[in-house]
Amino acid sequence: MRKTVDNVEKACEGIESGMTLMLGGFGLCGIPENSIAHLVEMGVKDLTCISNNAGVDDFGLGLLLQKKQIKKMISSYVGENDEFERQMLSGELEVDLIPQGSLAERCRAGGNGIPAFYTPAGYGTEVAEGKEVRDFDGKPHILETALTADYAIVKAWKGDTEGNLIYKGTARNFNPVMAMAGKTTIAEVEILVEAGELDPNEIHTPGIFVQRIFKGEKFEKRIEQLTVRKKA
Repeated sequence: MRKTVDNVEKACEGIESGMTLMLGGFGLCGIPENSIAHLVEMGVKDLTCISNNAGVDDFGLGLLLQKKQIKKMISSYVGENDEFERQMLSGELEVDLIPQGSLAERCRAGGNGIPAFYTPAGYGTEVAEGKEVRDFDGKPHILETALTADYAIVKAWKGDTEGNLIYKGTARNFNPVMAMAGKTTIAEVEILVEAGELDPNEIHTPGIFVQRIFKGEKFEKRIEQLTVRKKA
C-alpha cells in the first residue's frame, strides 16, 4: 500500500488541539524537525507530548513550548531547556518525569499491546507514588502502564513508499518504539525510495506501523552540546 503524502502539511492533517503526540528523538538527534515546525504553524494547543526531552529553547519541542502549545510533557530528561524549567516551576506546564528505560519500555509495551509491566526502576522515589508495588525474588517492583498516542511522529534516514523505515546510527533512539505506539504514525525521512528498493534485512520499522510518510524539505540537524578537543 502506497503511504506517501506530498508534504508535511498533508502528513499532519487531522492533528488537533488537546491530542496526545509521541515525538521521536534524543536531545536534538533524530527529531522530526519538519513536523515540529509545522505544528507551530498550525497553532494546535493543549497538547500532551511524549518525548525523551523537550528540545532546546529555540529548536525542537522548545518551539512549541515558546508558543505555549504544550499542556503536559511526559519525558525523561529536560535539562537543556530554560523555558521548560520556567513553565514547570511556575505551574504553567504539567510534567511527568519517567526513568529513561521505563519511558522506552512503556512506549514499546503500548506498541505491542501490553497494558502494563513491573520494573524496579523508580522504587523508593517520587516515581513510585500511587503505583502498585509487588515483590519479585525479594525485590520490590512498581507497576508501570503502557503509553500510546493519537499520533506518533518519527524521523528516519531512509524510507520507502510502503512506510518501511531505516534509521541511521544513534538517530534510531526512541523512534522505533514510538512508531509502533501511535494510532496514526507519521514518518518524515531524508531519503524516500520506491517499494522494494530497501534490503528487508536492514529495515528497522516495518511499514505496517506507518500510515503516512513524506520526504522532509530541510534537516538542520543541530548539535545540542558541541565539545571539541583543544589542539596540543
